[in-house]
Formats: sequence, C-alpha cells, structure tokens
Amino acid sequence: MIASFFGTGLILRRLRGADGGSGTVGSLFALAASLALFRIGPAAQAAALAVTVVASLVAVRPFASTEGDPSWVVIDEAAGTFLATLGLTGIPAVVAWAVFRVADIFKRFFFGVSQAERLPGSVGVTADDLVAGLYGLAVGWLVSALL
Repeated sequence: MIASFFGTGLILRRLRGADGGSGTVGSLFALAASLALFRIGPAAQAAALAVTVVASLVAVRPFASTEGDPSWVVIDEAAGTFLATLGLTGIPAVVAWAVFRVADIFKRFFFGVSQAERLPGSVGVTADDLVAGLYGLAVGWLVSALL
C-alpha cells in the first residue's frame, strides 16, 4: 500500500490492465497533496517530503532487489513531486511538477538522474526521482521569481 502511494500506482492496472504511466498518476496525486499542504505552509510540504523519502526507502526495499523499480511502485515519484514543489503553489508548482516528470522519464538527458538510479537498492530507486525533483524545484522557483 505504501509502495504504491496508497494505491495510486495501481489505478492504471485496474483501468487498462497495464502499469505503464503509473508514475505520472501517482505523482499527480502527490501534486494535489502538495498544493493542499501549501495552504498549511511550506513546513507541511517539507514534512511530507521527509516522510515520503523515508517511506520510499523502506517500502521499496523488498522490490528493489528482485524487481528493480516496478511501474506500480510510485512512492518514489511522490517523493520527487514533494521535492519539486517544495514552497511552491499554483503555476510554478505545476511547471515544477512537469519538469520533474520530464526529467524522470527522460533521465538519460538530465545530468545526475540516471547516475542516481544506478545506486543500489531502494536508494537508487528513490534517488533518481529526488535528483529529477531538484530540476523541477529549480525551474519552479525560477518561474515563481518571474511571476
């Protein structure tokens, strides 16, 4: 349940019988949560990030050694989303989320993302999303400064 970010990583399997694209679905739910948490304050977003990173490192561990990074495991994408949107809301948050997804999907074109994925076990599964989240965060804060 935790590895699938409360079942969001299983939605596409139930709808169309395949897990492809589940990372985007799970991260959309995390984006909604991050936007809601922004109303409480950036500290709430930071807490969600910390909890999600720890949860990812623990929940992914049993799958990482045998399956690598299964598509339905999206807690790592949730962690990346929380990092990408930290302190952001509105258009900057949505842009940050989009950049995060692009960096995660096309990781070989973004310095550090595919390298982080090569780390062992659940650390690698989680780290590549956090590095991709840093790309999103940087662009999100740039957009925020320009608006």
